[in-house]
Amino acid sequence: MKDMFHSDDPSDTDWDAVAGTPLRGMRHSIRPRGAALQKADDATDFRAPTVEAAGDLAGPTKATCVDDAWETLPFAEPAARTKKSSSIPVVDLDRDAATVRAFDLLRTRLRQTTLENGWINIGITAPTYGCGNTFTAVNLALSLSRLAGSRTVLMDLNLRRPAIAQALETQSPGSMKDFLSGEVPMEQHLVRISDTLALGLNSEADENSSETLQDNATWRTLNRMQDMLEPQLIIYDLPPMLTNDDVSGFLPQLDGVLLISDGTQTMGRDLLECERMLDGQVPLLGVVLNRARASSVQSYS
Repeated sequence: MKDMFHSDDPSDTDWDAVAGTPLRGMRHSIRPRGAALQKADDATDFRAPTVEAAGDLAGPTKATCVDDAWETLPFAEPAARTKKSSSIPVVDLDRDAATVRAFDLLRTRLRQTTLENGWINIGITAPTYGCGNTFTAVNLALSLSRLAGSRTVLMDLNLRRPAIAQALETQSPGSMKDFLSGEVPMEQHLVRISDTLALGLNSEADENSSETLQDNATWRTLNRMQDMLEPQLIIYDLPPMLTNDDVSGFLPQLDGVLLISDGTQTMGRDLLECERMLDGQVPLLGVVLNRARASSVQSYS
């Protein structure tokens, strides 16, 4: 898979060139290790609910629950997507594509692990910029949203370089910092693009992102959001681990982390350093390999 946000400024990306680049596929493993196994021993046994696969996100469906906080979130209609679109880095248009099936497999393995352990808050990060964590977060959230009756929240907490709104061609209601501080209520900041997927978008960069993510007000806001919305999963798109301390300061808020590796640039020592930083802090659920060599990618056909 190609990372659509490798540039400092997402608007610099040559989307036509990206659209013409064949996707090589993805490998991943959701397998709790170390601290994850210890935490799993003490976790409550959760049984996965029976769900049916929903169709593509052609538009919002009728809600099955009423009079709860989820229903107060306004709908934000995403831009129409076509197979020829070169401006949206999402891969859910062709349900038979190998990359879509890879994301669906990642979705299933992630749900199995989180349900078994009672985990909700999942961070997606990478060692450095350009590995594809935003691309992975968006497409994983879209895959999760195809499960009928589920609730997933996708939060753009890469505060220095917000990109999810652009990825989905959806207008952000405002600054994520204002929401996290408690200045803006949840129903005025979060939006839904279907009955199963809500978005926390960001309209402006925050140069003091590390302080924002470690602020007690941020943690209170996110905990209150989880209590009110009762989602099965909250996916946090985070900045890279090795470029600043944003992720390190936010780790106590997470139940698990997916680490994204780029087959063309990520070094083994970078992955080891990330594992060292996570050890004893939060479970590393697995490593997702983007832009792998064609000969090393498992076929999902």
